[in-house]
This record gives sequence, structure tokens and C-alpha cells, in this order.
Amino acid sequence: MSTRPTSSDETTVRTPVLAVVGRPNVGKSTLVNRIIGRREAVVQDVPGVTRDRVSYDANWNGRSFTVVDTGGWDPDARGLAERIAAQAEVAVSVADAVLFVVDAAVGITDADEAVVRILRKSGKPVVLAANKVDDLRGEAEAAALWNLGLGEPFPVSALHGRGSGDLLDAILEALPETPELTDTEIGGPRRVAIVGKPNVGKSSLLNKLAREDRAVVDDAAGTTVDPVDELIELGGRTWRFIDTAGIRKRVKEASGHEYYASLRTGAAIERAEVCVMVVDASQPLSEQDQRIITSVAEAGRALVIAFNKWDLVDEERRFYLDREIDRELVRVQWAPRVNITARTGWHVDKLVPALDAALGGWQTRITTGQLNSFLGRLVAEHPHPVRGGKQSRIMFGTQASTEPPTFVLFTTGVLEASYTRFVERRLREEFGFVGTPVHLQVRPRKRNERRR
Repeated sequence: MSTRPTSSDETTVRTPVLAVVGRPNVGKSTLVNRIIGRREAVVQDVPGVTRDRVSYDANWNGRSFTVVDTGGWDPDARGLAERIAAQAEVAVSVADAVLFVVDAAVGITDADEAVVRILRKSGKPVVLAANKVDDLRGEAEAAALWNLGLGEPFPVSALHGRGSGDLLDAILEALPETPELTDTEIGGPRRVAIVGKPNVGKSSLLNKLAREDRAVVDDAAGTTVDPVDELIELGGRTWRFIDTAGIRKRVKEASGHEYYASLRTGAAIERAEVCVMVVDASQPLSEQDQRIITSVAEAGRALVIAFNKWDLVDEERRFYLDREIDRELVRVQWAPRVNITARTGWHVDKLVPALDAALGGWQTRITTGQLNSFLGRLVAEHPHPVRGGKQSRIMFGTQASTEPPTFVLFTTGVLEASYTRFVERRLREEFGFVGTPVHLQVRPRKRNERRR
């Protein structure tokens, strides 16, 4: 995430990267929110909510930098906690400076001292934050952190903002200067959100595309909590992939960090241009799968459906899956479908053509002349049904916008929903619109306009 392309040539402007590390539940994510000036990192008063390394853009005193939030770092951890700690080590290796967060009220622990030894070996500049300092007594406790040998501890209260200004000044001193931009970025990487239920293989897919372990993967459902935002080279181009938390229930029914993770996933869908909906092909399509697909379509984002774990699909399962697709996904037949196995990388390369097709449909614009020629033929061959002795008719139409394609139909009366769906289906047959929802807005002529 530390580079972005410029418009003038192939050189890149590097944004300094700050890795935020520390033991579980010392307030790292709360401090990250304080640094970036907005509530983006998921925070809950239990250890282990943050699991992947998650990047955010930050700015202080006119200087931009990237903040990488990490999971709790315990060098002696095992299992899932061990993989979370490994992500913290990776974050340190790619960072320009490290913010080491310690709970001043608890003091120095064996785990803190073990982390310090690893930080010294890294050779990276380290800023020591003594968190949870809310008063003068806390400042006295923070002074004991000089014994870590990392220099001056900066007493802060991530929750209340106390001392955050001095800490940010110290962070800027530790980070390298950002070169001034001479050219503005044009376009930028295409934004792709990976969405789906928990444990369908979203993080495995991100890791396979990146050709390294960028996200924590575990058999436990709900391993990813924060959206994981990564720049990945794929098909000769740079893409921005966003691995999101698995949505297991409606947002209103979720609680705790699941609720906030669901909100972050919704925001990631809004920020994306195209969504890859990952489905476990070995399991029946669920109501939740359909709900997520509907939310993508309603958000107006392009859509690709990836049927993962294809190595677990036998002939009998394929028979039933084909029928489930015809029955459950009838409203998104326009979405490209790819069969993949993220764990092994089988057919993952087919995602790029599918993404290109979906984005192409999402940005398709047809001329007003083409549209009205099509509508004229359609109305002549298939007029609207007569209802109550009256027959509504499409007078003309125009494409109001793209991303997604949105059309306004001016009519003599209200169109039935079934006829509107028929018009959309024929639009797709005529002009394509692969991989994108098509929005139709009907504007009936008013009575006073008829008299004129």
C-alpha cells in the first residue's frame, strides 16, 4: 500500500508507512482512530478484535502517511494468535517506522520485552506510546517505560486524545519526508471488494492473488474483522483489493464487533467499483448469499460471482448447483461466474477477464439515438398491457449516467414492474451490460402536461 502510480511516467511516489504494534488489548486500534481522525478501525473491549494488518491514510500538519494497524503481538502465541503475530512482524518489515503501544497502567510485561528485542533487530525507528494515561498519576507510571530502552515514552490517552499531538509530532520526526507531488494521479487502481459469508475463502483468495500471506487465514469463521486493503499486481496492472469481514447475519441482528465489521463491509462495498462475491460451491446457496448479492446490486456496483472450493464439488453437487443458480440467482444472471479453488490457485487467473468484463459493462454508455431506436422497436413489437381501458406507452428515454448504467424512461403513464423488468432484459440482450446492475427510472407524464 505504500506506492501509487503517477500520471507522467512509471515512477512512483512513496507514502511513508507507520506500523502500529503491541500486545493484545493495549488500545492500538483506538489510537489508530485517534491518529487518522476518524472511527475506521473496529474497537471493542476484548482482546483479539484486530487480526489482519489493516492500512489507513493519515495526515498531520500537512504531511501524509499510511498507518498500518495490526493484531495483538505475542511472540509466544500459538494457533490463530501465532498467525496474527506473524502479520505484525510483516507489518514491521515493510514499515518506515514503528509505533510501539504499551499499557502504562499495566507496565512492562515479558511479552513487551520480547517485542522490543524483535524491534531492535529490525533496525526501524521506534516511537514508544504509553497508552491509557489519563492523569498525572498515569504520567508517573509511564516514566517507568524508559526501562524498555526505546527512548522517551510519550504518555497518551487514545480514548480521550490526551497527548496525541506530541505523539504525532514524534511520529513525523521518525518517518521519512514525503516528496512533493508534481503530477496528479489519474484514475488510480481499480477498486475490488471481496465479499461473502464467513469462511468461504475470501482471505485465501486475497493471499493467492497477492502470492503471499497478506491476510490471516484460519478454519474459524469470522477471522477477518476489519476490511484489509491491499495493492496487488495482477494481469500486468495494479488493483486495489479489499478483503472484507464475512457477513453472517443482518446488520440489525449483529452485535459487538460483528456489528461494526458489518458496517465496515458495507462501507467497503460503497467504496469499491466491482465486488467479487465468493460463494462456497460445496454448500447449498443460502439466503445470506442472496442478501449480500442484493446489497451489491442495490449499491450499484459491478459484480463477479466466484464459486470457491471447486475441488470439493463432485458430479452430484454440480447437478444441484446448476439448479440452485437457475432458481436462486435468476435476478443476477448478468453477473460473470468463475469456478475457482483459492487454496490451490486453480483458475484464479480467470478473475481478471471477468473483472474487466464487469467493469466494462458498468461503464457502458449508449447514445440517445441508439436507445430511442431500440425503444421504438420494442414498443411496436411488445406494447404495454392495457389496464382499466388505458395503455401506458414509452415516449422516449435517455441514459442519465454510467457506473452503473442508469436510464430515465418518459412515459404516458405508470409502467408495471413486470414490464419494466422486461425492458431491462431486452436492453441487456441488445447492448450487453455484462456484470452490472441496470437502473431504470420511470417518469410518467403529468396531467397538466397532457392538456398542453
